[in-house]
Amino acid sequence: MSGGTAAATTARVGRQRTAPAAGHAWSADPYADALRAGRGPLFLRRADGWLLPLDVERWCAEADAADLEVLRRCEGPVLDVGCGPGRLVAALGALGHRALGIDVSEAAVAHTAGRGGQAMLRSVFDPLPGTGRWGTALLMDGNLGIGGDPPALLDRMAQLLAPGGRLLAETVPYPDVDERALVQVTDAHGAPGVPFAWARVGTRALLGHASAAGWRADAEWSTGGRSFVSLRAK
Repeated sequence: MSGGTAAATTARVGRQRTAPAAGHAWSADPYADALRAGRGPLFLRRADGWLLPLDVERWCAEADAADLEVLRRCEGPVLDVGCGPGRLVAALGALGHRALGIDVSEAAVAHTAGRGGQAMLRSVFDPLPGTGRWGTALLMDGNLGIGGDPPALLDRMAQLLAPGGRLLAETVPYPDVDERALVQVTDAHGAPGVPFAWARVGTRALLGHASAAGWRADAEWSTGGRSFVSLRAK
């Protein structure tokens, strides 16, 4: 794969091959309904009742200044893991990058396609095109939580990236948070969906996991109340 060229505007939708619980949770209501409406409220709910608000309105809007600061660091072809409704895939295309979004939500893939982006209905742990050749991978909007096992996710990202490739990850804005739990997607009516494993990781915790796995940290920054880390693959 080559980078630095404009992305094709024809969206591609691939088959879904992912863990049943997580795939069903993100593909079913109320998440799908929220994406179609472009607004929440929507939450991740832990078994103890704790709620994490999900920023559906921001996800469905255009890329903001904090997003663009991340995207300017992208190199070569970009894989957006958990692309949601596609704001970053669309912005990457406008910046001249070849970009592919993957997501386990049919609504998210359809929304990305509607913005002219390329997207596939896949889990990051499924077979993916370009494995070992991506210049940059994104884990934004809490997607370090995918699978509920940050070390396993980092191992998978290292497989997907080219040697020396860059991982740009958004962390929880509390550096020591390193939490794993079963959660459910729920809306304001409080009807929770299927439980699945999720994680929340702050910058210091991520750097610890990354160092143990052989990644090299080359930047960390905060802006707009959000925090980010750039890692280099082996």
